[in-house]
Amino acid sequence: MWQALYDNLKDRNFTILTVAMESRGEDAARPWIEAAKPAHPSLIDREHHVADLYNMVNVPQAVWIDDAGRIVRPTETAGASDSFRGMDRKTLTLSKEAQAERATVKNAYVQAIRDWVLKGEHALSPVEARARLALPDETVALANAHFRLGRHLVAAGKAAEGQAFLAEAARLRPDSWNIWRQAADLEEVGKAGSPAFWARVDALGERPYYVPARLGKD
Repeated sequence: MWQALYDNLKDRNFTILTVAMESRGEDAARPWIEAAKPAHPSLIDREHHVADLYNMVNVPQAVWIDDAGRIVRPTETAGASDSFRGMDRKTLTLSKEAQAERATVKNAYVQAIRDWVLKGEHALSPVEARARLALPDETVALANAHFRLGRHLVAAGKAAEGQAFLAEAARLRPDSWNIWRQAADLEEVGKAGSPAFWARVDALGERPYYVPARLGKD
């Protein structure tokens, strides 16, 4: 998806920077990156600095930045939808209707990026972008600090102490799937498709897992 978009637009002063937020490091992220064979920059962020800077809570999320370095669309869901919630959990397969819905959302987002690069559409004014910008508060900052400290302690061989900080990070910021997933992965329970993952998804009720991107202007 991203490589094809980059190939299509790279001659228009456009680039894509993909970031794997992977606390387990290069060995965990490398197979996914190598499978995608990106020609654009593809980084691994073990410390989740990008998530902290742009207040990201899930993947895939994206930020649009223009050639002047200005954010023209703050962090938003990048072409994903909640269609996965209706999959068969034993076979991990989607119905044709769910597959079509997923493709529609993905294609709409990719087309919006093309329209931005080629025609200047979908970019928000500074006032509109600021209105959509979700800034971290003190609780979020504390959760991020707990997450970094927990990771450090686990890496230093103090697993029990580290997991306590990671659990507190997830408690402080329950809307961050990035924090929960990475903290849980250290115990091998946070993978997509695991019982722990589905239990957490089901607990959302009517709330979305992927908040839909608002491609129109407010």
